[in-house]
Amino acid sequence: MKRILLGAALIAAATTAQAADVMKMAVTTSFNNSGLAEVLLPEILKDLDLEVQLLVVGTGQAIKLGEAGDVDAILVHSRPAEDAYLAGGYGTHRTEIMYNDFVFIGPSDDPAGIKGDDSAVAALQDIASAEAAFVSRGDDSGTHKKELELWTEAGLDAAGFGDWYNAVGAGMGAALNTAAGMNAYILSDRASWLNFGNKADLALLYSGDPVLFNQYAYLPVNPEKHPHVQSELVDKLEAWLVSDRAKTLIDGYQINGEQLFVFNAGVN
Repeated sequence: MKRILLGAALIAAATTAQAADVMKMAVTTSFNNSGLAEVLLPEILKDLDLEVQLLVVGTGQAIKLGEAGDVDAILVHSRPAEDAYLAGGYGTHRTEIMYNDFVFIGPSDDPAGIKGDDSAVAALQDIASAEAAFVSRGDDSGTHKKELELWTEAGLDAAGFGDWYNAVGAGMGAALNTAAGMNAYILSDRASWLNFGNKADLALLYSGDPVLFNQYAYLPVNPEKHPHVQSELVDKLEAWLVSDRAKTLIDGYQINGEQLFVFNAGVN
């Protein structure tokens, strides 16, 4: 688990003032790998005098941290897991913040021929049929959950795959590095791919299927289960995340002219 302590690392050059308030939030590796945290956190500190300490993990682990009360809120991207979390009474509500999409990355020569496919399921079927090298996050993250869901929709069981299927149990950046080293296919969120430096001979080969929609949501930890949760700070952060200020920063975040996230805040 990687801990990002906003303070010395991100804003030391901007200010030496100590934040009046500190809260903890578990976030996905895809959110962190996108670079957006480095844009938002200094502005939250500036606007709210609030230091947000991030615990960077997969969605599954973020939810476990919320269930245990080890953080004040979570920012994740797996609707079924979020609904189960709320049904268990671990979160108070779910607020959608922004979205992007999942994309298939693979060798630029596309040995499985997925570039012309008409669906995400067809792309996976072609990869499996060719037994082309594929890297899976394998870490119970939102991306991993989506990948397994798509394999099931394709009528295939990842548990029975051969040596061509490589579950690495790692975050998005590390998994992309593995795919680059193996010249393999991988399912990634678009933002992590755009911000990824070691693209080697990989290319974005398939996107656009509506099933690849990728929504990020903010879920406060329920203080009735964990009375130490800092609900006032959690509410303050949520109000900022759904504000026009956040919208401008999120929609304005681009890499090489490409927008990484689309703001769509609202409780759902």
